[in-house]
Amino acid sequence: MSLTIRRAVAGDAGLVLKFVRDLAEYEKLLHEVEATEADLARDMFGPNPGVYCEIAEWEGEPAGFALWYYTYSTFRGAHGIWLEDLFVAPQFRGKGMGKALIANLARRCESEGLARLAWWVLDWNTPAIEFYKTLGAAMQEDWTVCRVDGAALTALAAR
Repeated sequence: MSLTIRRAVAGDAGLVLKFVRDLAEYEKLLHEVEATEADLARDMFGPNPGVYCEIAEWEGEPAGFALWYYTYSTFRGAHGIWLEDLFVAPQFRGKGMGKALIANLARRCESEGLARLAWWVLDWNTPAIEFYKTLGAAMQEDWTVCRVDGAALTALAAR
């Protein structure tokens, strides 16, 4: 029984997209996925990558991923990491992969002097919320997520 975590490489864009789609299906949001393999390849492995990914493997088989990017806190005066997506395939759950992927990012934060590691969790996803609490995560209930996209984004840009 072996768990390894490795940095995604250019040939992994299709695998990452599969994991994104699997996560979206679990979250009942598959209809919102517009990303393509080419989009992910460009943004993770192009000349100016802005998003990064680690792949968890169980005995050499891809089992999950963590997709993240750097943020900046003006209050802390330091960068941090935003964990955009974390997913472990159902057949590999319970083997410590989710915890290992998050711990790997926490070590990156520590080694790079980053201020925080943050992410969203859907309010109905009780298993994930409970899991994150066991890792020491604090739910930020005093913040509300705002988003402008689609037609509203186009209209705002036209002002």
